[in-house]
Amino acid sequence: MEVIILAGGLGTRLRSVVQEVPKCMAPVEGRPFLAYMLEWLKMYPVEHVVFSVGYLKERIINFVKEGEWPFSYDFAVEETPLGTGGGIRLALELCREETVFVVNGDSFFPIDLGAMPCTGPLTLALKHLEKFDRYGAVSLSGTLVTAFQEKKYCEEGFINGGIYALNRSRLDLTALPPKFSFEREVLEPMAASGELSGWDGDSYFIDIGIPEDYLRSQWEIPAWFAVQKASEAVLKADAQTLFLDRDGVINRLRPGDYVKSWVEFEYLPGILQALRKWCARFRHVILLTNQRGVGKGVMTDADLSRIHAHMMKDILEAGGRLDLILTCTATEDFDPRRKPNTGMFEEACTLFPDISARRSVMLGDSDSDAVFAARCGMPFIRLG
Repeated sequence: MEVIILAGGLGTRLRSVVQEVPKCMAPVEGRPFLAYMLEWLKMYPVEHVVFSVGYLKERIINFVKEGEWPFSYDFAVEETPLGTGGGIRLALELCREETVFVVNGDSFFPIDLGAMPCTGPLTLALKHLEKFDRYGAVSLSGTLVTAFQEKKYCEEGFINGGIYALNRSRLDLTALPPKFSFEREVLEPMAASGELSGWDGDSYFIDIGIPEDYLRSQWEIPAWFAVQKASEAVLKADAQTLFLDRDGVINRLRPGDYVKSWVEFEYLPGILQALRKWCARFRHVILLTNQRGVGKGVMTDADLSRIHAHMMKDILEAGGRLDLILTCTATEDFDPRRKPNTGMFEEACTLFPDISARRSVMLGDSDSDAVFAARCGMPFIRLG
């Protein structure tokens, strides 16, 4: 695989929170945003990366040169801003393969590059969103992109995910001027002529171009990688039953508080896609969760049921399932059903007699989950 990363963004709208760095070098949990993009690319057989750089290019060049990467790399340097199209055209001069992936350097959309189709002259990776107004929607007819709409509020729809699979023998950019907009001069005419393919990337997405989303990225991007690491371990487990904790595994933990309503429930990035894979792998997938907030009276059983009804709906729509949800609302640590005590495991075994600890695995995020797994006699995988 060969990849171009468009890393020349000025980051103008981020300057209230990040200054004097290119947008792709904005720190996320102490590491440059670009580092996470390269970690994602390392998951695939990428052999060559071309960085399209301009603004404060030395920061990017020095960072890349100081690292150790499993691919070779080059820098396409814009001496003056060339626009998105000009940057791509310049970078293509350093490419070797017929098919080249082009990736925006200011958004994180970790699609499965190996699954993205590359049969036409250009394929656009799409992201499905709900209730958005920051992006223009993309109109589709089957697998063809037919139009790009202006930014306005949409209940749901696809947006341009900022990743392209470009066939160099079927899309020639050399006839265009050195400086041009890829969106206006390439994407829109191709959509109008029925030549632009669209593909649902079905992955987590975040664009760090505005302060509120940049701040959100500080926990979401590391969490996505934590989910991927845990998912790999879960899929390798020699087991038939997967037990899951909820808070900190399915949804974001609220330290010192409880998820008391659906509006407070935030999925860990990538967890719905991971659940789909786990459900294809395991005979039983069972959620075991302590919910002391009900016992303390800060929320009701009905509140908890509504949360789980919404959660189950989303999991099913994403292609996953939960075969059983068991909760313990007791406040006392000595309650036999409250983890790390084993009562909920014993209840699950009663409901599914084929379950055995020897052929089970527990995924959790806390020491309590680890002790629970040990007491049951099953392996433990920590997400964190």
